[in-house]
Amino acid sequence: MAASQQPGDRRIVVGIDGSPSSREALRWAVQQAALTSSVVDAVIAWHDPASYAGYAWLIADTCDRDLATKTLSETVDSTIPADSRVTVRQRVVEGHAARVLLDAAHGADLLVVGNHGQGGFRGMLLGSVSQHCVQHSPCPVVIVHG
Repeated sequence: MAASQQPGDRRIVVGIDGSPSSREALRWAVQQAALTSSVVDAVIAWHDPASYAGYAWLIADTCDRDLATKTLSETVDSTIPADSRVTVRQRVVEGHAARVLLDAAHGADLLVVGNHGQGGFRGMLLGSVSQHCVQHSPCPVVIVHG
């Protein structure tokens, strides 16, 4: 159980990267949370490009903490209706997106991710992050297609 989670809390984790598919995933997660009296943890991952010895361009989810924080905040603000009664907690975590989401999903009822389908292979049904989450998640996963 996550440190901020109370016994009996229902929690949905949703991956955010600012893309249209992650906005749809957030929208879906908030609607599901309203139906199940859950809170939503909106999570964005970031990497320190300096830690990749100049090869940051190889890492699709590389950005700095400030940009990640701004992206998350703008995504939540522009996606969640002002009258929503669902609690959305924003989390900015350093690390690879798939690992960050899997760690956040421990103790959650559901993990929700958008699908980019940009895993490098034409016609691939899932992107690399969503594929990894489906294969390794400690809870059920919902893939939202934009």
